[in-house]
Amino acid sequence: MKYAFSTLACPAWSIEQVAEAATRMGYNGVELRLLDGKVIDPVTDRLKVIRATAICRDHGLEVCALDTSCSFNDADPEERARQMADLRIWIRLAQDVQILLLRVFGGPGQPESVPQPSDQEVNEWVAQSLRHVAPEAEQALVTIALETHDAFSSARRVAEVLRAVDSAYVAALWDSHHPYRVGETAQEVIAVLGTRLAHVHVKDARRVTPGGSAWQLTLLGEGEVPVREQLKLLVRHGYTGYVSVEWEKKWHPEIAEPEIALPQHIAWLKSIPLQ
Repeated sequence: MKYAFSTLACPAWSIEQVAEAATRMGYNGVELRLLDGKVIDPVTDRLKVIRATAICRDHGLEVCALDTSCSFNDADPEERARQMADLRIWIRLAQDVQILLLRVFGGPGQPESVPQPSDQEVNEWVAQSLRHVAPEAEQALVTIALETHDAFSSARRVAEVLRAVDSAYVAALWDSHHPYRVGETAQEVIAVLGTRLAHVHVKDARRVTPGGSAWQLTLLGEGEVPVREQLKLLVRHGYTGYVSVEWEKKWHPEIAEPEIALPQHIAWLKSIPLQ
């Protein structure tokens, strides 16, 4: 198993601090979501991404993914076209720096102020968008990974989209929290995503109130997400990709500082007997 963390965990750190800390703590790679505390823009931050990738590699670290904000379930076809154009820029950037994976979203739920399309219709919007960009991803040898997140938190729903996209370069990213939050077991996630599983985000959380819908992120092993079981099943499934810590300090400033959370995460991950 290879371990990384997302720069979402450490918004106040420079890329030099990220690379030094990752090496010292024993991570194998880094996932780029933020640089200099800001969400990466593939145009204006192009040179920053090139520099960050070089610094990580100089430290013996792999940049295992670039995390885009692209999503494809907007009812407006012009907005979906804009998102596809943005993803094509990301693909070219990933190809230039030889980063093999880009994260994308399906998107959030539809606004209540508009007529509600069926899930099948929305799934087709996402699948159609991914089909359009798949040839460029294939040519660049860059995998597009659709995350279990937002309205697509269900692995079953992500799998339904992927079945409509016939490309080995369009795959799934399993966020360990969200499918569990919507009632799916680890066995169910792996069963439906199967060989389309390209990347894993790991996090733990607990419900704020019993049976409630609000969740609080926790250090690994301190919440109710069955992360240990998930990882063991990944190994049995033959997964050899990255397990990337997604400690969402940027979005939740109240959670533990990266100096506390990132060492705890890697120590806990490496303590698990996976065989």
